[in-house]
Amino acid sequence: MKVIASLNNLRTSPRKVRLVTNSIVGMNASAALVQLHHLVKKTSEPLEKLLNSALSNAENNFGLDKENMFVSSILVGEGAKLKRWLPRAQGRATLLLKRTSHIKLELEERIEGKNKKTKAELDKQKAENEAARTKAMKEAVAEMEKAEAGEEVVQEKTVAKKTTASKETIKKGQDSGFLKKVFQRKSGA
Repeated sequence: MKVIASLNNLRTSPRKVRLVTNSIVGMNASAALVQLHHLVKKTSEPLEKLLNSALSNAENNFGLDKENMFVSSILVGEGAKLKRWLPRAQGRATLLLKRTSHIKLELEERIEGKNKKTKAELDKQKAENEAARTKAMKEAVAEMEKAEAGEEVVQEKTVAKKTTASKETIKKGQDSGFLKKVFQRKSGA
């Protein structure tokens, strides 16, 4: 099964993007992610995000296994050109074209249907995730209510103790050596 993800209006010229995309076509998805992570090109980061997006689409929407996916093709097209001007001598101007790219990435399975989850399994997993999320939210709300009700008084007392302790240490002169070193007076007239 093919999984498609696209990225539009990337502010890099298609020629520069193709340098990176040609190196990962045909690779396993995990190997392509490693390759993109270690490339020293500006376009490797958006392509890595796009590949992660395509992999998560495959896993969450279609129930496919990430380890079974490979990059089948990447199409890099030209997007809109931003037209800017550069001033030149004698009142002339030169046109600058700031190019953009549209990228379309296709993933396919190496072995068709390997470790594929059914629609029922996906729905069950989504329901479990939603239940865990709501449970965590309820716990967080309960903790916040406890904090508002009784624990504010305890926190205020500890803050008051900390401030009085710091004043006592200053009175004893423990920090005065540091202060004397930092704020030394100039000697002599």
